[in-house]
Amino acid sequence: MIPKDPIMLLSYINTQLRDNYSSLEALAEGLDIGKDELDGIVAKLNGIGYVYNPDSNKFA
Repeated sequence: MIPKDPIMLLSYINTQLRDNYSSLEALAEGLDIGKDELDGIVAKLNGIGYVYNPDSNKFA
């Protein structure tokens, strides 16, 4: 289950990206997350000041 709390979500997503997936798109596919849900995750993390950086494969 993907956390709803933005800080827990940040930790969860970055850990998944670091340990299991080479990109945000691979994470979405691997966790069976649709485009709308992925857009919502990105928006929630952007809302707390974190932006996905594909070069480092993490939200920072």
